[in-house]
Order: sequence, then C-alpha cells, then structure tokens
Amino acid sequence: MRRTAGLLLTLPLLLVVACSSSTKATSPATPSASSAAPTVPAPVSEAAPMPTLSGGGFGSKATITIPDAAPSGQFVVNTVSEGDRSTVNKGDWVTVNYTAKDWTTGKDLPSSYDAGGKPQLYQAGSGQLVPAFDQSVIGKKVGSRLLVVAPPAAAFGNQGNTQLGVAPGDTVVFVLDIMESLPQDSTLSGAMTQPPATMPQVKDNGKAPVTITIPAGQAPPADLQQAVLIKGEGKQVKAGQTLVVQYTGVLWSNGQQFDSSWSHGGAQALQIGTGSVIEGWDKGLVGQTIGSRVELVVPPALGYKDQAQGAVPANSTLVFVIDILEAV
Repeated sequence: MRRTAGLLLTLPLLLVVACSSSTKATSPATPSASSAAPTVPAPVSEAAPMPTLSGGGFGSKATITIPDAAPSGQFVVNTVSEGDRSTVNKGDWVTVNYTAKDWTTGKDLPSSYDAGGKPQLYQAGSGQLVPAFDQSVIGKKVGSRLLVVAPPAAAFGNQGNTQLGVAPGDTVVFVLDIMESLPQDSTLSGAMTQPPATMPQVKDNGKAPVTITIPAGQAPPADLQQAVLIKGEGKQVKAGQTLVVQYTGVLWSNGQQFDSSWSHGGAQALQIGTGSVIEGWDKGLVGQTIGSRVELVVPPALGYKDQAQGAVPANSTLVFVIDILEAV
C-alpha cells in the first residue's frame, strides 16, 4: 500500500512512456498521447528478410545478426522455441527477459541480460509498453523465446527514443524470453499456519479477499508484528524490487476492510523498500521469500500516522495479509 491511496506500479521508463531528450529512462516505450501514434499492423509469424540468432538459447542473451537488406515493414512475432507452460492471456502479469538491436543502425540496445539489467515486469495487453512487448506475448506459452521485428509503429513510432539512440522511424529487433506469467486472480495455495492467538486470525477464501478476525478485547500492539502464514520457497525479497501481490487490509479498531487488491481487479505491482509504500510494508516484506503469505500488523507510526486516508482514520493500526506472488 502506498503512502497515499492505491498502489504503485513501477516499470522501466523507456518501456512505459515516449522519452524526450530531457527525460531519463532505462528501457523501451509507447508513443506519448500528445503525438499521433501510427497504426500498429497485425503481427505475422514470418517475413523476409529476417534477422538470425546465435549464442545461448532461452534464458540467456541472444546475438542478433541483421541481414544486409531493408526490413519488410511488417510486425513479425516469430516463435523461435516454444515453452511448455501456461499460455499468456491479456491482463496477466508477465516477466520477460530481452535482447534488443536497432535494425536501421545495427546498434545493440540495452538488454535485461546486461550487467545491472533486470527482467521486465508488466501486464500483457495493457497498452503501457511498446506493442513489441505489449502484444507479442499474448497467446504465447511461458518458456517461449520470441523473435520480434518491430517497425516504428510497434516500437518507438515517429519520435524514436533519444535515450536509447533509436531515431524516429527506426525498426527495432527484440528477442523476448517469457519467464513467468501470473493471472490477476492468482493466489497462494497450500497449508496455511495461523498466527499467534494475540494476532488477528485469517481464513482463506480462495480467489477472494481473506477474512481477517481481530482478537476480541485486545489493544493494538505498539510495534510492527509479522507472521508468515505460508512459507514460500522462492528467493528473498530485496529492497528496490518490484513485487506482484494480492493483499487485503482491515482496521484493527473494528475489523472493517478498507482496501484489497481484489477491489482493483486483482494482483497489483509495487516497489518495495524504497519509501514508495508505507513503512510497515517496507520493513515487513523485505527479507520475506517469494511465494509467502505474510500477515502484518502495522502501528500508526509505520502506516499513515496522524493523517486520515480515505476509509482509514488518523492514527489507525492496520492489518494486512499479503501474498508475495513474484519479485523482479
């Protein structure tokens, strides 16, 4: 939960908005609303000429060789190798590793496999990213490697991207490795341990907000309390990562639900450990493992303090149950 109402979706800027020369950015982006974005052609699976790939396979950086010919102008989404896991649907949270090259100049572009790079996390079909990312993965299986030839309409349009060195009208080639896909109604399953009796008890409701019951007649704690209800087997969450979570929050004072990811369409993305969310989340989630369900009892000093926020009165103790579904 953010310091203000709602949650924070954090995506690399180059993939999110078209950048002017004065905008700092770190990965690929959609044309801005103020510019006349060209119509994106329907993707095809093959077109001549085509780039060739060498180097490692799925899950490693690709070497892209551009043919000595002009691109066809078509939007190509070619499945180099097909995965055997779930199919990506529109609205799923997708984690993609990528390699990129400018066809027009032959210049290699930043890759998630480069030192300091990280996978791209986004909602498929949301329109937040360039069509080469946004549309290419829909209908493909997790574990697939895609070779995407993106004409300007499917890449950076008539603006280009000065931070990447992509000029207006350039065709860009991407190799996308689909690492993970999570539907918005994803939840954790498995045996759930109840927290100590002094903490709120939790009832699992499947694909709906959990029920949180406040201990009767008990004063709220002065300090942050946390309990792991389902222990995940993934890596530890680090400060600065973006998490995909399902969560429900209630007031200690009366047990009333004031927020839930289910009220926002399902799983949400937020950045942790950077002050983008309330301090109780930063302190309580960093160090937990991916795949864990965590209960946090957050005192006012680590929540909204003496400020009212929507249905949350000032000086409220907050109780959250959070499923950590993914972290990048």
